[in-house]
Amino acid sequence: MSHFDSLRALLKTESPRWQILQHVRALQLPDCWVAAGFVRSAVWDHLHGCTAYSLPPDIDVIWFDPDSALPEQDAELEAQLLQVDNRFNWSVKNQARMHLRNGDQPYASATDAMIYWPETATAVAVRLAADDELEIAAPFGLDDLFDLVVRPTERFREEKRHLFVERLQNKQWLTKWPGLTVLD
Repeated sequence: MSHFDSLRALLKTESPRWQILQHVRALQLPDCWVAAGFVRSAVWDHLHGCTAYSLPPDIDVIWFDPDSALPEQDAELEAQLLQVDNRFNWSVKNQARMHLRNGDQPYASATDAMIYWPETATAVAVRLAADDELEIAAPFGLDDLFDLVVRPTERFREEKRHLFVERLQNKQWLTKWPGLTVLD
């Protein structure tokens, strides 16, 4: 079974994550995905034999629309999601403006923005299509995620290395998932 098929099968068995994907799909946003820790934690919990899968402290919803790039729009979408399901801390970000915060060139899409995220295993996103098929965006593939590898992306190897190291310390992934290997 491919990593893509394994990820689809894993997320289909997790009711809370499936509900989150349904909530986000209902927003009908362009180029919209649930990303980062939402996917990463599910896979790492599964590979570490956890019986209760953990959700990240916030649910990262990314989308891309250069014509609606105001932070107020994201705040409104977060409020909508809270009204639908207030069990989660929703974090909605239009990637059309995030290049400004990150000091990057403008992004062309939500998937393009993920290329500039800190780790390869974090740069994974999923969404539900209209027919309930799970679509996966993984610009670096899924090998690092499923091989339990924490590897910085290009800019975080040198230019932003201090941020990569800081994330490793703050997130305490090696404590929670001791089977991880940091390759840097």
